[in-house]
Amino acid sequence: MTTLLALDTATEACSVALLHEGRVLSHYEVIPRLHAQRLLPMVKALLAEAGVGLSALDAIAFGRGPGAFTGVRIAIGVVQGLAFGLERPVLPVSNLAALAQRALRERGVQQVAAAIDARMDEVYWGCYQAEAGEMRLLGAEAVLPPERAALPRGAAGDWFGAGTGWGSYAARLAVSVTGQDGSLLPHAEDVLALAGFAWARGEAVSAEQAQPVYLRDQVATPKGS
Repeated sequence: MTTLLALDTATEACSVALLHEGRVLSHYEVIPRLHAQRLLPMVKALLAEAGVGLSALDAIAFGRGPGAFTGVRIAIGVVQGLAFGLERPVLPVSNLAALAQRALRERGVQQVAAAIDARMDEVYWGCYQAEAGEMRLLGAEAVLPPERAALPRGAAGDWFGAGTGWGSYAARLAVSVTGQDGSLLPHAEDVLALAGFAWARGEAVSAEQAQPVYLRDQVATPKGS
């Protein structure tokens, strides 16, 4: 049976999850600015709880963004270190998709408008629809002012708003939803679930391909450089 580890530090939450022998274990904490100190100890504690060694892992999944620049880099640094050392592949997972997957898991909602506060008066935005238990992207992910957010063309039925973008900009998001949770953050348990689908499709990549996705291309480029 497949053994997968998932890590996520792209937002205020820091979480790890493990699939082993068909069972899922996870640790989740909301600890802004403490991710670098807590992530590896959380991984070690989770593996110890499961009685699993690192060598048992088949692959390592991670939240690849969009999210906080520093947070995404922390996860990728740890994932690459582990994956290179173990000679294992990695599974990058969108944090917007993980947010939608969490809304599906906890609320049972089938269509999710996921929004993460991107600061600078913008949101990271993506719309997802459940298909056989997996949240699938409709259209494209984007970073944009709240007023420009929209549901996919031809969208119908009930939509649920999830993520800190709804918490910060609900009044400016001109999107009709039947419910929302502006405090919802991505969870490694949902990164793990999405990674399981990707693993089954053979979508794992080598450790050097563990790259962040920020959507805002200029985020790492100082002005004038």
